[in-house]
Amino acid sequence: MTHRRKFLQSLGSGFGLVALQHLINQDGYGATVDPMAPRPPQFPGKAKRVIFLFQEGAPSQMDLFDPKPELQKWHGKSLPPSLTKDLKLAFIKPTATILGSPRTFQKYGPQGMDISDLLPHTASIAGDLCFVRSMHSDQFNHHPGQLKLFTGHNQVGRPAMGSWVTYGLGSESQNLPGFVVLSSGSGASGGSDNFSSGFLPTTYTGTPFRSTGDPILYLKNPTGIDATQQRARLDALRDLNEMRQSSTGDEEIASRIHAYELAFRMQSSSPELLDFSKETQATKDSYGIGQEATNAYGTNCLLARRMIERGVRFVMLSHGSWDHHSAINTGLPKLCKTTDQPVAALIKDLKQRGMLDDTLVVWGSEFGRTPMSEFRRPEDAANAGRDHNPNGYTIWMTGGGIKTGQMIGKTDDFGLNILEDLVDVNDLQATMLHLLGFDHTRLTYRFMGREFRLTDVHGHVVQKMLA
Repeated sequence: MTHRRKFLQSLGSGFGLVALQHLINQDGYGATVDPMAPRPPQFPGKAKRVIFLFQEGAPSQMDLFDPKPELQKWHGKSLPPSLTKDLKLAFIKPTATILGSPRTFQKYGPQGMDISDLLPHTASIAGDLCFVRSMHSDQFNHHPGQLKLFTGHNQVGRPAMGSWVTYGLGSESQNLPGFVVLSSGSGASGGSDNFSSGFLPTTYTGTPFRSTGDPILYLKNPTGIDATQQRARLDALRDLNEMRQSSTGDEEIASRIHAYELAFRMQSSSPELLDFSKETQATKDSYGIGQEATNAYGTNCLLARRMIERGVRFVMLSHGSWDHHSAINTGLPKLCKTTDQPVAALIKDLKQRGMLDDTLVVWGSEFGRTPMSEFRRPEDAANAGRDHNPNGYTIWMTGGGIKTGQMIGKTDDFGLNILEDLVDVNDLQATMLHLLGFDHTRLTYRFMGREFRLTDVHGHVVQKMLA
């Protein structure tokens, strides 16, 4: 005999499941919906994709883009306490002596942008760049600084910038991930936190690629398994996953289905991506491919161009490490020699192909460096480096709606503080999203009872950056 209460409960479950499936399909999480399908922005954006050239570890702005002649006058001396009383530093004291820069600068481009002798190739594209010499972060250690740069907050667990972009726009690539990470050098302090999807569905996590060998490990089929057998297995898995999603509404199941299908398509597309045989020798030479100093980074820069040609939405190139606490006058030239030529080649290549207009390119790091010396080996005066400085460092941007040929912001004579046009990390994020067609306050995701966004509760669009 069925009690009335049990009968009503069974009816409620049935109606509830029907209603749940309806809501799932309305929200775009039904099993037949591709979570990475291209989606329109909130308003027409000038940029359609992003290449972020992340120089991990904090390049010295005063040795590259923001010359400070006063450092030479104060070399070996300590600044008066009136200039350093509120200074917070990671490893040295404000009384540390000033380190003059041996670099020479010239002005390039129509507005006379200052560029160091270490970056002759970047100097050749100065007119295509927008320099921001007044970047600011509230973090002065690497891991929290990188988290702030890429996730908008200094705590782990938030979605990365590339994840937010693909969440908002999806991807135009059917055979490659929407968000790809390419690494060279010694790695980043933030590690995978810099490209994690956090609480967003895992579909939006950045996928690390290798530039040699198999692009992604374990992507190939095991010995004895051909494409037909693999397809049959995936079809069976998809059917089971769709049944489970239909009953639970778990959006992670849609991510799982998408991941399996994408991996299957990548098995044939990834080797072609790494095949540079159809690139001209002149193109490969321009990126420095085949040269010892530039081969690894040049390969990644060329891969970035090939990826966005194939519809990838966000490519992050991470090159470490610019963290020169010591031996900056020998370490910095080596890193510039590694990256300068490939970066300039990438910008010229994009421009020549007509892709720069709708591709936003950002060159930057989590913070900058101090004008004061740091000695990790006090007995070796020639081994001086610079400490972390989040107050007034430099990045540059180009393409995708950026007003180029200009310098934004100004720091004081020692590069300690910002005098004009402070641009916080959250402001940079807000501006990038604006260029992609999003109001940063309205690109949100509900989690743990509140609406989250890339810029946390801060940020404004920097109008001076916009063309």
